[in-house]
Amino acid sequence: MIDKKSIVPRTIVWLVLLVPSILLNIVLLARQYDRPEIGVPVIGVIDGDTIVVGNKDRVRLRQIDAPELGSCGGKEAKKELETLVQGKQVVIAEHIPDQMGRGMALLYTGRVLVNEAMLKSGWATYHHDTSTKEDALKAAAAEARAANRGIYGACWSTENKDNSTCTIKGNIDDNGVKTYFLPTCAQYKFTVIEKNRGEDYFCDEREARKAGYTKAETCGK
Repeated sequence: MIDKKSIVPRTIVWLVLLVPSILLNIVLLARQYDRPEIGVPVIGVIDGDTIVVGNKDRVRLRQIDAPELGSCGGKEAKKELETLVQGKQVVIAEHIPDQMGRGMALLYTGRVLVNEAMLKSGWATYHHDTSTKEDALKAAAAEARAANRGIYGACWSTENKDNSTCTIKGNIDDNGVKTYFLPTCAQYKFTVIEKNRGEDYFCDEREARKAGYTKAETCGK
């Protein structure tokens, strides 16, 4: 005859042992899908937002935009990325092709999200995209800008401190259209020169036009 009183304590013991195991498996499974643990070696850094991994494939960091090597901040951005990944194993997550078919991804070294670290350093700006880390990446970029780190302090300006006589602002929009603003133009005061994107100041209108810029419509005739 089964002693019903003994069943209850045994059931409690099994639950005490089983529940923590189930919870642990849930946590581990969540981590696996959030950040797979299989890494690949980094064998080269092209610039501030592109690396070369062990199979010689190039991978660009999603949702960041670093300056070209010849532009303001380009060398610093590359050096920052080298510090983060050179000679290390990186985990590639949320890998997608860009418009030209090149691979883009979120990269991790250990528990560090490299894309976020680059944005926090200020040597890369935020590039709109959709990923699971979108909010964190936006916050990292905002933090760097507020603190004037990296590009924001070295390459962005609203006045020409190198040559106060050259005051014409050459602006490049997101579509690559080049427009210049005179001090008398509307919006001149609020136009930020981002030298990391190739923007610059000009001493006269002829110089600006020669560089491929046209006068802003808000300047009038």
